[in-house]
Amino acid sequence: MKDISLHILDIVQNSIVADAKLIEITIDEDYLNDKLTISINDNGKGIAPELLAKITDPYTTTRTTRKVGLGIPLFKQNAERTGGYLNIKSELGKGTSLVAVFIHSNIDCLTLGDITGVIILLVSGNPEIDFIYNHKKNGNLYSFNTIEVKEILGNVSVSNPTISKYLKEMIQSNLDELQIGTLGY
Repeated sequence: MKDISLHILDIVQNSIVADAKLIEITIDEDYLNDKLTISINDNGKGIAPELLAKITDPYTTTRTTRKVGLGIPLFKQNAERTGGYLNIKSELGKGTSLVAVFIHSNIDCLTLGDITGVIILLVSGNPEIDFIYNHKKNGNLYSFNTIEVKEILGNVSVSNPTISKYLKEMIQSNLDELQIGTLGY
């Protein structure tokens, strides 16, 4: 994967397949401590302990169409290349939690990529699922919650193209403000 947002998309697709109804994505850009932390939590089916024990092995997959699963192993490899790590915890019937930590200044740290586009793709493509997206930069926080958005929209779906466009602009504008707030101007 060429950027972190694509890793996030891949991992969240796993949550969707696991029948999650609530998925929380948190990005914490902590430049002061030189860390970029990605957390993804869901309330899906969870992962059986025997599968969880070997989930970072590329030759372990639940798919029947191919014999390799590269999403989690590549995410782990990219985090470790920077001196970071990836941890996964899961409980059957309760959900899964994944945390990937990257050392931000490391030359091998991937760029974040089009996170706004990924969030909107996930939200508009899965209107029956609730998403919470938190983005922190040096302690400053922006939070986007589809539960709140759906409440405001009433009968209008988040998959409506006009709504998707508006939400994308809103998220990007808030992330831009978060960046300005972080830089102090």
